[in-house]
Amino acid sequence: MFMSSQSDGRRAERSLLWSRRRMLRAAGVSLTLPLLDSLLPRARGEAPVAAPRRMVCICTPLSLHPANFFPADAGADYAATPYLDVLKEFRDDFTVISGLSHPEVGSSHDSIFSFLTGAPHPEIRAGFRNSISVDQFAAERIGQLTRVPSLSLSAEGFGLSWTRSGAFVPPDLYPATIFARLFLEGKPEEVREQRQRLRDGQSILDTVRGQARSMAPALGKRDREKLDEYFTSVRELEQRMSVAEQWSQRPKPKVDAKPPQNNMNSADLIGKTRLMFDLVHLALQTDSTRLVAMLMLGTSQVPPIPGVSLGHHDLSHHGQDPAKIAQLRTIELEKMNALRELLEKLKQTEEQGESLLDRTMVYFSSNLGDASTHSTKNLPVLLAGGGFRHGQHLAFSADDPPPLSNLYVSMLQRLGIEVDGFSSSTGTLPGLALR
Repeated sequence: MFMSSQSDGRRAERSLLWSRRRMLRAAGVSLTLPLLDSLLPRARGEAPVAAPRRMVCICTPLSLHPANFFPADAGADYAATPYLDVLKEFRDDFTVISGLSHPEVGSSHDSIFSFLTGAPHPEIRAGFRNSISVDQFAAERIGQLTRVPSLSLSAEGFGLSWTRSGAFVPPDLYPATIFARLFLEGKPEEVREQRQRLRDGQSILDTVRGQARSMAPALGKRDREKLDEYFTSVRELEQRMSVAEQWSQRPKPKVDAKPPQNNMNSADLIGKTRLMFDLVHLALQTDSTRLVAMLMLGTSQVPPIPGVSLGHHDLSHHGQDPAKIAQLRTIELEKMNALRELLEKLKQTEEQGESLLDRTMVYFSSNLGDASTHSTKNLPVLLAGGGFRHGQHLAFSADDPPPLSNLYVSMLQRLGIEVDGFSSSTGTLPGLALR
């Protein structure tokens, strides 16, 4: 009885605080208040609710030229390379990591399938079955905290995200559509129709599930395994629909930004990247999602960058041709500039006395270590933000490194997820510590 009374009191106090925010708006004040510590739910005498932690995973599918990315020296006193020099103002906000790879992932562009999953042998298409990607693993555990459990973004049609049953998660391709989903309210009748579609979908799933179960006794072992995979997919979809139905009843956040225009230039690597990065910043700033996986453009076309006359894919497969490497450097410096702009936006955005970058892990890497040879060893890895102790080059031997999935375990733990392993991991990543 006493505990119930205390709980009721805390709820009333929070309700009063939040109502004061509503009164400001009701009185005609257009300025939205920041998220104040005094408005955070907490029990008397206890610490405030844990700060939101976020993760952004970015893949540049044609990699980065290793000689222009990796420092020669390990530790904090490394000399900056041409690509890292672009990020010099954020040197204390990121760690560059060399030597990492996914074990048993062969040299092929198909390694993109395993970039966030670590599933072995994607290059052997026959019989390959993917596993869950690290963003979707996290979404299963914290995705319900935000309107959008996770964002899977892509500039070229493919994506990085996979469900627990190994099903591909189709990515969002068009910035205008993503912006509308995150921030634009539909007409009242459209909102009602969307809610009804969600309810109808749940009802359909119930019916289909019942029909499938009635078939089970007559099936063989392999068919029963397929049916189990199907049920797993159904459960995943049910969970997503349930969360979506709840969030559909809450108003979307309001932002000052104008809806973006879709960039339909299929060669514009940097233009498409910047549009997506702007949306990533807005989505994190409004806490619309805390998990993002984004695939940058990897194209055979000539990107509209001064000084570049050959296709990006051709340049990445340069065969040590100095002229091609020079043009490739021009492209990849622009990639690093786009990344710098994202880090700058996150660093300049304050949330409860911390920068958004302090609360957001930005993982920037590739499925290829050296695109010219299709090598999947020594992937270019940069981890920024997230509250880690940065400003260093963590160098591992490419002959016997820890699995890349060890980094994923460290990232999952930083999100507050209690996990000891993921995919091929053997633990957390040595040398990566919190501030």
